[in-house]
Amino acid sequence: MNDTPVTVWILGDQLLRAHPAIEAVEAQAGRRNMRIVLVESDARIAQMPYQRKKIVLILSAMRHYAASLRERGYLVDEVRAPSFVAGLQRHIAQHRSQRLVTMAAAEYETRRFQQDYLSQALGISVEVLPNTQFLTGRRNPFPDVEPSQRVIMERFYRAMRRHFDVLLEPDGSPTGGAWNFDRLNRRPLPRSVAPPPPLTFEPDAITRRVIAEVEARSGGVGTATGFALAVTHAQAEAALADFVAHRLAAFGPYEDAMSAAHDVLFHSMLSPYLNIGLLEPLQIVRTVEEAYRAGAAPIQSVEGFARQIIGWREYIYWQYWRLMPGLRDANAWNATRPLPRFFWSGDTDMRCLRHVIERAIATGYTHHIERLMIVCNFCLLAGIRPSEVNDWFLAHYVDAYDWVMQPNVIGMGLNADGGLTATKPYIASAAYIRKMSDYCDGCRYDPKRRIGPDACPFNTLYWNFLIRHEATLRANPRMGPAVLGLARFDASEREAVTRQAEMVLGEN
Repeated sequence: MNDTPVTVWILGDQLLRAHPAIEAVEAQAGRRNMRIVLVESDARIAQMPYQRKKIVLILSAMRHYAASLRERGYLVDEVRAPSFVAGLQRHIAQHRSQRLVTMAAAEYETRRFQQDYLSQALGISVEVLPNTQFLTGRRNPFPDVEPSQRVIMERFYRAMRRHFDVLLEPDGSPTGGAWNFDRLNRRPLPRSVAPPPPLTFEPDAITRRVIAEVEARSGGVGTATGFALAVTHAQAEAALADFVAHRLAAFGPYEDAMSAAHDVLFHSMLSPYLNIGLLEPLQIVRTVEEAYRAGAAPIQSVEGFARQIIGWREYIYWQYWRLMPGLRDANAWNATRPLPRFFWSGDTDMRCLRHVIERAIATGYTHHIERLMIVCNFCLLAGIRPSEVNDWFLAHYVDAYDWVMQPNVIGMGLNADGGLTATKPYIASAAYIRKMSDYCDGCRYDPKRRIGPDACPFNTLYWNFLIRHEATLRANPRMGPAVLGLARFDASEREAVTRQAEMVLGEN
């Protein structure tokens, strides 16, 4: 066995119970020759004005993770430093490590830093192991596909289900007789239904110290006060069990519903934990699959939720790595407007946007339909620069990371990648928002009008977008019915919509 001191560097979003770098070094060098280091980088925390509850989540989870490793007998060094490099240099000088082993970051720039710069900066050998937090890291379903080729999510999803044997019968057919039950999952939330709240966790001494530290920092979105998220593997697993017991059964029918009264509805609220390693994708998928087999949840809910994990999440990560580094600059609709100032306060008369923005500021969370059909829908229709929208999401959400947001926001939400992620732009008028939510109730705008002082901006901007991009949209067969609606517009009505859109955009 090699007696050379070895350092294992674990990033704050890689808090896996079974970490491949720890396992590899322990097998090669033995536990007594290995030190594990976690670095709290001031520069990384201050990279943009992040949601304060996200910073609390990461720092508290890191410190709890370090404590759990020590309880298991590992030597762990926790370093707070101006930067990752400064922290690692301090650690290496103190412990005389000759080699550093780390797992590849999920984010592009950090992985480039690990692979291309870290060894030179530290003056020692650096080994970067493959990332195991994603199933596509273990099995790429389409290894020969060029970045310019389109692979629709449904095809990707079915390939992943087959490979990992998820919701399949012994003969290989999909459980329930269909691959996708989306048609059953488009119900608005009845006023009589009150979804149970997700499990919350009282901050312990470690978390309380982190909350105080984060509140003392300048910058940031929202407040750390009221933080009640899971920060350990055990707590995250309790949150998973709570979701399965109390919300999974109704997840499917109401997964597209939106409500001013209920922020989580029947969603899982597990993405913050999954994205930092407190939960793992197959662990979650197997748990909900077992619930279906036990008769605790219907197939439409279990399949719909499994699709979020093994389908969309994995697809988004796969898309990120095949489209980077050009994805951030994608702007297929030539959007040039700056992000409106009200996105940082919620100060708008549009009740739906006001609720979603204020909710994101206060809690760091809104569910995926609010992100897609309220925030991204407005930004696409209004012609907001994709990079600014992406940065807003990165700043406001507790589950936001570069690999999540760029494909979801720039690719899917804004359709700015030319259709490589989503086959059509996800745009809608106020009719969709009125059908799927209670946001139009009490709003000063009329969801049935597209011009005039009380016209809903979503209607005005929707029809303006169709007019401006009519030729491009007609070429997309999935947009045919929407564009055909323009046939009812004569020249004067088109002009009226265009004038109203200019007024709306001028106000915002």
